[in-house]
Amino acid sequence: MTTQQLLDERYGRRRSRTRRVVGWVIVGVIAAALVIALGWSTVARTLNAVDVVGTGYDVADERTVTVEFQITAPPGAAVACALEAQDEEHGVVGWRIVEYPAAEAHERAFTETIPTVALATTGLVNSCWVP
Repeated sequence: MTTQQLLDERYGRRRSRTRRVVGWVIVGVIAAALVIALGWSTVARTLNAVDVVGTGYDVADERTVTVEFQITAPPGAAVACALEAQDEEHGVVGWRIVEYPAAEAHERAFTETIPTVALATTGLVNSCWVP
C-alpha cells in the first residue's frame, strides 16, 4: 500500500470515483462549449464578410482619380467602401467613403471618382464592410 492509501484508510478518507468522473464531465462540457463558441464566431464573421477586388484605376488629371472595383457581399445587405488615392510616396492625397444600398446580386461592379488635393499615381479600395 502507498502512503496516501495508508493515510486514507487510517483517517477514513476515501477518494471518490464519482467526484473524478463529475470533474471530467464538467471539463468536457466546458471544452465543448468553447469549441462551439469559436465555431459560431467564425461562421458569424464570414456571414457578413465583403470581398473586394480592384479592377483598375485612371488618373484623369491632377484633381481626379477614377477607381473600378468589384465587391462580393451577402445578398440583401448594404455595403460601404473606403476609397483612396495615393501619390508616388504612398501618401493619401484623396479619399472617399461610398455607400451602396442593398441588392439581391451577390457580386456587383462599381466605378467611382475620388477628388484629390495633389497629383495621384494610383487609386484603390482600402476596405469594404456591411454597415
